[in-house]
Amino acid sequence: MRRFVRRLPSLGAAGGLPIPELSLGGLAAHCARHPWRTIMIWAAMLLAASALVATQLGGSLTTDQRISNNPDYVRGDRIIAERFNRPGGVTELVIVQSEASTVDESTFRTVVERLHADLTALGPATVQGVFSYYQTGDPSMVSRDRRSLLLPVLMGGDLEDAIVNVHQVHAVVDDMQTEGFTTYVTGRATGGQDFREIAERDLQKGELVALPIAFLILVLVFGALAAALLPIILAGVAIVIALGVTALIGQVFDLSFFVVNMVTMMGLAVGIDYSLFVVSRYREERRAGRDTVDAITTMGATASRAVLISGLVVIVALLGLLAIPVNVFQGLAAGAILVVAAAVFAALTLLPAVLSLMGDRVDALRLPFLGRLAAAANRRRGRPLWDRLAYAVMRRPVVSLVIVGGLLAAAAVPNIGINTGSSSLSSLPPGTRTHEGLAVLQREFLGGLVSPAQIVVDGDTSAADVQAAIARLQAALADDPAFGPSRLEVSPDGTAALITVPLVAEPTSDAGADAVRRLRDEVIPRALADVEARAYVTGVTAQNVAYFDVAAQYTPVVFGIVLSISFVLLLVVFRSLIVPAKAILMNLLAVGAAYGLIVLVSQMGFAADLLGFQKVMAIEAWVPILLFAVLFGLSMDYHVFLLSRIRERFERTGDNAESVAFGLRRTGALITGAALIMVAVFGGFASGDLVVFQQIGFGLAVAVAIDATLIRSILVPASMKLLGSRNWWLPRPLRWLPRLRLEGAVAAPSNPTPVVCKRRTR
Repeated sequence: MRRFVRRLPSLGAAGGLPIPELSLGGLAAHCARHPWRTIMIWAAMLLAASALVATQLGGSLTTDQRISNNPDYVRGDRIIAERFNRPGGVTELVIVQSEASTVDESTFRTVVERLHADLTALGPATVQGVFSYYQTGDPSMVSRDRRSLLLPVLMGGDLEDAIVNVHQVHAVVDDMQTEGFTTYVTGRATGGQDFREIAERDLQKGELVALPIAFLILVLVFGALAAALLPIILAGVAIVIALGVTALIGQVFDLSFFVVNMVTMMGLAVGIDYSLFVVSRYREERRAGRDTVDAITTMGATASRAVLISGLVVIVALLGLLAIPVNVFQGLAAGAILVVAAAVFAALTLLPAVLSLMGDRVDALRLPFLGRLAAAANRRRGRPLWDRLAYAVMRRPVVSLVIVGGLLAAAAVPNIGINTGSSSLSSLPPGTRTHEGLAVLQREFLGGLVSPAQIVVDGDTSAADVQAAIARLQAALADDPAFGPSRLEVSPDGTAALITVPLVAEPTSDAGADAVRRLRDEVIPRALADVEARAYVTGVTAQNVAYFDVAAQYTPVVFGIVLSISFVLLLVVFRSLIVPAKAILMNLLAVGAAYGLIVLVSQMGFAADLLGFQKVMAIEAWVPILLFAVLFGLSMDYHVFLLSRIRERFERTGDNAESVAFGLRRTGALITGAALIMVAVFGGFASGDLVVFQQIGFGLAVAVAIDATLIRSILVPASMKLLGSRNWWLPRPLRWLPRLRLEGAVAAPSNPTPVVCKRRTR
């Protein structure tokens, strides 16, 4: 790499220490001079990644939400697995419903016993046990009208094993076709299978929506099919590489299966965007008269450098999520970081190699009408529109700031009523097996039966004081209207007791979470006071409560990491205290507005039907933190592109207003096209059925649209006009900071004659 690194010269009065500079122009030129070698290296990585995706990815992902800081529910699960020989303890609920018979009639009993026998015959690897009302006499297994009956099925293995094997339970239940009877199955394993199937379907739907729109925008920008295909191909390469590395990481760490959707969504967005900037600069340099290698070298020294810094900004913003000890955050952050890094690396190396082989054929397959439009747009790029907009805003900067700032603040107002939680199984769309089973369960039984609370008492169950404490605990549960009838089990070695108690409320509701908190913080301490035993509450609701606590604890940490590192990075890049402070404030406005609109649509239901979204009671608790990190990185992305051009011009001319107008017109068309592509990608993924990706996709699309219009076109010019040369103020004590330029010095072309886009005149 020595050939690609050089020392910056002393910066003299401008200040700044000499630092090593990566010569991206040299790197691009090297790849252009050795294109086949570069492409073969990428092809080898692509083949290896494809093999890993095909063989390892599926088994390395989980639907379970796991916390790695050893909370109480993890300790309880460990005791259940070790002392009760239940590695997962996943219970599916089979519901048998009759139109005419009751559970007291022999016909009903015959159907249930046959179903019981068929399920038991699946074997312990699939089904560890089936519990029948006719064996236990438990009244909670029978509905009030006695025409519906629950058949709890304890699945073998852990949750992942249960999800893989639950289809066998479904097959047995579906084969039980008896006239007058209807059967349903619901539970965590069934829900996990539904989630996976819907996630895969949503992924395909998102791609089918996003790719054609993105391709159309690229055709409009470039006017040629060949150039429009390049960004999409590069994005696909980055996605496959990132998924291959994800499969490797998944062999060691638990990663959420949502990571595939995240990698694909982010890969399409940034991969296409970065390629758009790089290819556009290459075509611009060829039109200016540079030969192919010289144009690629200049492209590397300018557009590639901006892509590198922008990618670093996005990665830095995502690093804060890795500090949260929850596999959902860590998996999504790792996937997004990997695909952004792959997209940047491909833009720096693979694109120069491909462009060197294509040469002027990058403009092949021109569409006559669109080609003329694109060429005309290039000839008059930004002259009237962006100049008029910039100067109109700068004529009344205070009015512009007040109006737009007020609009964004108003959009953020619904945040006051935000309710974060977990919609979990209840968020699955109608028509799924889980949704239908839950509807019957909540109508005829206690909704909490599907995910009951489990209290693990760790102590000598033969001791009189421990037995008395367990009795007090069960009595307290019986007197509490938030809980149903409890069931007690003792481990074979007598060292632990397990009390299973259903919640009256839906397990993922606020009422369910409050009941578990009260159980954990009040009921259990009173019952076990002065007893040599400890109790742990586990189950889905306890897991959600632990997750909410972790999210609340780490939210300030993530915000602090993202804001501080972003501030320092922008401070070094722009050598100004004002620019990073303004950028952070404006991005916080965009993020706040996006949050508010998510709450307005997803939680309050405004225009939800129009957009095809499902109204839910709560925003997924991990969505706001994830969105903050991703939105901050993506919003700062465009900010960096715009401000770098303004700074470059201001250093040459010293004219603040003209520099702002210059930066806006030079980046306006490209950033607008790139933003439209991102909105199309994120909107495509928001069109799926999973509520969590409706919220994420909608939030990202809205924030990018806000950033590319209100922030970039109005707030930035207005604030830059008001502050004037103070925008670039750097206190004397900080002038030792190194100077990192986004745009390298570019020499004039040796041959100023345009060599591309030549047309035959008639």
